[in-house]
Amino acid sequence: MWGRIAVHSFGGPAGQIAVIHRVVVDEKRWVDEEHFLHALSYCMLLPGPEAQQLATYLGWLLHGTRGGLAAGLLFVLPGFLSILALSLLYVTYQDVAFVSAVFYGLKPAVLAIVLEAVFRLKRRAVADRQSTVIAALAFLAIFAFGVPFPVIVLASALAGYLLGKRPEAVPASRTTAAPVGYTLRTAGLWLAIWLVPVLALWLALGRGHVLAQEALFFSRAAVVTFGGAYAVLAYVAQQAVDVYHWLAPGEMLDGLGLAETTPGPLIMVTQFVGFVGASRQPGDLHPLLAGVAGSVVTTWVTFTPCFLFVLAGAPWIERLRGNRALNAALRGIMAAVVGVVLNLAVWFALHTVFADVRDVTWGPLALPVPRLASLDVGAALVAALAALAVFRLRWGMFAVLGAGAAAGLLIRLLLADLA
Repeated sequence: MWGRIAVHSFGGPAGQIAVIHRVVVDEKRWVDEEHFLHALSYCMLLPGPEAQQLATYLGWLLHGTRGGLAAGLLFVLPGFLSILALSLLYVTYQDVAFVSAVFYGLKPAVLAIVLEAVFRLKRRAVADRQSTVIAALAFLAIFAFGVPFPVIVLASALAGYLLGKRPEAVPASRTTAAPVGYTLRTAGLWLAIWLVPVLALWLALGRGHVLAQEALFFSRAAVVTFGGAYAVLAYVAQQAVDVYHWLAPGEMLDGLGLAETTPGPLIMVTQFVGFVGASRQPGDLHPLLAGVAGSVVTTWVTFTPCFLFVLAGAPWIERLRGNRALNAALRGIMAAVVGVVLNLAVWFALHTVFADVRDVTWGPLALPVPRLASLDVGAALVAALAALAVFRLRWGMFAVLGAGAAAGLLIRLLLADLA
């Protein structure tokens, strides 16, 4: 059943959660509406992909740990296989004119979808002046000063806590106070499942090897990615492109385009980054074999923390629901995520519409400034039309991406004829 849900889970977290709700609540009637919303509210407060965590939580609720594992793994498997196959094709045939033309139109179409995500997040997370200030400061911090995403998360959590209402004591009950032993055992087991392979890679290959770097980096990313795939993408883009040089700025949009058009969580875009990065720094391995290894490593360290958070924390979720201090801190994080995703949209826009973008620095300030003469008129036109389709015509994601790919082919054909 969870495999069927995963295969039909397109359209980002909103679409995936809607599919889970339709099957679990409306069709199977395994949980009622109130219980579903209770589970969803807490999964949205955790770092990582909320739809996959919701599936894991509901599986645990219905059938214990085995149910949680089955639901979580089956929800990821179709997307993993799809991204793996598409990554192989991308690395092998990237220079083919047809593939290049498709991605030429796909990138600006994805840009419109990211912009729509900014507005969707704003409606949910920025409802007052306090949240607006946190979102604005988060945007300035990452866009103009290059402050690392984890620092922004911690600062925003502290700001949300200090500016929110003081917490009231939440009385413990026998139901929530009992499972200490279970929680400790589960947390220890999943920490080992998560981190022992990372340590083994680090010891066997050395910290400078691309597989060890990916294991360490995406392990860090897994614990700070509040706000879903679009938030983590901003952090991944900043590091993968500018620090590790695993791929080029435009290729991040290629990866997001692939993740948007395949089933499963959008955070599977990290698998694409892991594949491309490892295939280009393969060491002694064949590039495609290194890419597959990078794909597996990245997926492993991205999703094992999800099982840790859900399975170890599930018995305490009811108690945490009334913790006003936690909720205030997480409201601060969600506001900051809006600013971070806005930075992602601006960053994507600059690198999609302009061929030449340079950083202008002045002390700690570093602003990306495009060279106006490098404007790509075709990409700008596709981006504008895609934005019109998303915001005014209310087209679905597949229609927008399909139209973008078709427009890319048409523009490249016209340019070839003119040449």
